[in-house]
Order: sequence, then C-alpha cells, then structure tokens
Amino acid sequence: MSFLDSLWRQRLELLLGAGRAAGAELVEVFLERGDRLGVLAEQERVTSVSPSFATGAGIRVFLGAEQGHRDGFVSTNDLSEKGLLRALDQALGMLSLQRPGGNSSTLSSFQGLAELSDYGAGKQDWLGRCPGVQTIADRLLEGTERLEHHGQHLQARRGNYSRDWQEVMVAASDGTFARDLRLHQTLGLSVLAADGEHRAGVARRFGSTDLPEDLMVWDADGTASDIASSSATMLYADYVDAGTYPVVLANKFGGVIFHEACGHLLETTQIERGTTPFAERIGQPIAHESVTAIDEGLSPQSFGSLSMDDEGQVPQRTTLIENGVLKAFLSDRAGELRTGQPRTGSGRRQSYSFAAASRMRNTFIAAGPHSPQDLIGSIDRGLYCKVMGGGSVGPTGQFNFSVEEGYLIEDGELGKPVKGATLIGDAETVMPRISMCANDLDLAAGFCGSVSGSVYVTVGQPHVKVDAITVGGR
Repeated sequence: MSFLDSLWRQRLELLLGAGRAAGAELVEVFLERGDRLGVLAEQERVTSVSPSFATGAGIRVFLGAEQGHRDGFVSTNDLSEKGLLRALDQALGMLSLQRPGGNSSTLSSFQGLAELSDYGAGKQDWLGRCPGVQTIADRLLEGTERLEHHGQHLQARRGNYSRDWQEVMVAASDGTFARDLRLHQTLGLSVLAADGEHRAGVARRFGSTDLPEDLMVWDADGTASDIASSSATMLYADYVDAGTYPVVLANKFGGVIFHEACGHLLETTQIERGTTPFAERIGQPIAHESVTAIDEGLSPQSFGSLSMDDEGQVPQRTTLIENGVLKAFLSDRAGELRTGQPRTGSGRRQSYSFAAASRMRNTFIAAGPHSPQDLIGSIDRGLYCKVMGGGSVGPTGQFNFSVEEGYLIEDGELGKPVKGATLIGDAETVMPRISMCANDLDLAAGFCGSVSGSVYVTVGQPHVKVDAITVGGR
C-alpha cells in the first residue's frame, strides 16, 4: 500500500505556504520511505543479513537573488504536522526568517501544488516481487561455491547482495508535486588468491534498476569463471615498470576515470565552489576532438536511470562534450539559481537526510569509428588496462586509479600480464590526449559519493586510447 499519495497535498500546501509567508523565495519538501536489505556470504556461510528501514523528510528553503540564493536545509523523521513545522522553522531560522503569527498561509503568494505526477503508479508490486532472504542466500552461496570450483589458491571467497527500495515524493512552492517508486539491486563476487609471496584480488559487481527478478537470471557460474580466470592470470604476473606510456583503457568500468576526473568538474556544484577549471569554458575545446561525452537518466534498467530526479524533474539526455568542445554542465535547482546553468534533471540525493545537488546519472564517452584492435595496433609499447580498480580524485580533477588487470602492449599486440599499475594524471591534461575511441561502448554499474551522499550511477565508454599518461609501478 502506498504511504505517500495525493492525500499529502493539504499538509504539504500548508507547509509550503507557511515558508513562503515567512519570506522564503522558494520552499521544497522531499519525503521518503525506504526498505533496504544487505546480505553477505563468505566461503560456505552467510555471515550477515542487514535489513534497514527509514521514513523522513528533508525541507529546504531559499532566499532570493539579492541574498545570493542562500539556503537552509533540515531533515527530520517526524512526519507529523507539528514535526514538519518544527523542521521548517529550523530551516527558516538558518536564514534569519520566522513564520508570521496567525494563519500564515493566507499571507503567502503561494498558489498551490500542481496535479500529482505519479511515476510510481505501475510499480506498486516491485518490492513484493524481489527475492527473499533464503533465495538471496542460496544464490550467493552458489556463487562462492562456483568460485571454489573454478579457482586456484583462493584464500577468501565473498558474495554480497543489496536491495534498495524507495518511495519518494517531492513538493515545492513553484508547484512541483511528484511521486516515484524506485528499486536498485546490486550483486558482487570477489576473491583473494595467494601462493607464497604472490597475491591477487579480483572482484566483479553488477547492478540494475527496475528489475525485481534480476537476481534469478544471474549467471553465477559465468561470473565465477571470469573471476577465477582473472585471478589466476594476475597471481603470478610481473610488476609493471613505472613510466609514461600510451594506454588503452577497456570499455565498461574503464569509464570510471572520466566520471571521477572530469565528470564531477562538469557539475554546477563545482562552479559554486570555484573548484572546476572549466567554469568559463562553455563553447571551448577541453578534450581531443575524438571525445563526445554524454550524461543521461533514460537508459532502461541502467543503474543511474530515473523516472524523475530528487527535485521532481524528468531526467534528460545532456551532451557535456561534443567533438572535444564543452557544451553544458549538469545542474540542479540550486545550480540554476546560482550559476544560471539550466536544470538538467540532475538533482540527486542519497536520502531525505541530504539536500539535493547536481550529480551524474549514466555518464559515458560515446562510441567512435575504430575497433579495439585498431587502438592496440597503433601502439609500439604501452599498457592495456582490461579492468580498473579503485582510486582517488582531488577537488580539481587530479586522480590516481589502480589497474586490477593489465597487460603490456608490444609491437601492436597484447603481451604478458602485469600488476601494480596506477594511472596518475588530471582532467585538463588527460582529456586532450584521448585520441581514439572504439566502436564498443558498454556501461557498468557503480556508486558515487559526493556532497549529497552516495547515489547510484552508471559509468561507461568504448575502448579509448590515451596517447600518454603517467603509470606508477615498480
């Protein structure tokens, strides 16, 4: 049964009217009910089952342009009328505003909410169709058993699953009134292989949205075979020599570098903070002419797709870079108010405890005209990064990312496997060096942490060639 429905209209209109009567330029309320579950299997045992539930609201108020569109934000899990008004008063107090006495709604110019845009109408049964704990446990244990079957010298085998179901509603004093139901599921397998002094850790993770039965169609044996093969290859691989090389980055999760090193710099949050070098470069080249980059929230079942963003706006396809030229930034409500960049359906937050911010959704470098072998064949000596690992990024795009599975490129052919490689650089330097893009665009699920918490995203790209990048090694 729905908890958030059109019956909330009257209470929300009173709340929004009270905020406007206090002098706020705009008032926004985000309501959420969440049902989450995590399950962990290690070796032949399920070691953790972690359910969690949440209900709450986030209230944000903005001052006008003459006050720099300053805002106050407060969250609460008290959804009574008294509790919501208390949270509103706290948010107003951050801006030195106070509700007037009497019937404040009559003192407001607020005209009421629009008709409810209900994007969750056809999704009511999703939670009930998700697998139960016993089914999840059986599938994870199947995965760890298949790892044991395919693997060698395995010291640790793990499988994990998480489900995140949300019912959300957004109401704002500009008339916005929208509701949605969301479902994200993620599944991962990982191993640690060891033989004497040799070590290798390999992991794979998959994620989807809007697919309640996704776990039931997972190919556990295929995933385990892939992981075991990769760990066996990397276990005895030599360490890479440090230097500056041409590099080919594989498709799918190879796109994490663009996401982290460049994508964040194209969010209006970074313009507001003064941390992006691209703030004044709309219409100017910031990458090689071979690079076109897209962010969108529309691809069916992709991890970053949305029926509406966390400010109630329908997502869209945004061309960030076209043939190397910067075309647009990702913008939320605050970004539009403070920077003038139009909203792109990119206002996102982890939960009601966070104010929305401009965030990526499905972000990828577009396919080019070449085959992956064309890229590899153009390099006399370099590095092929088949699988990327973790890394870190500085506030203005400096990055370092480990290579989980890599191979030398010698005379245009793949050579021996190597480990211990770290790619080091910054967005301004590396983007102009992406000189070739292949024709095999693919996407991968991931998580992105930033000012508004951790959100679900997709990263992606075809195989791309970077003419020169610093490679850390031994």
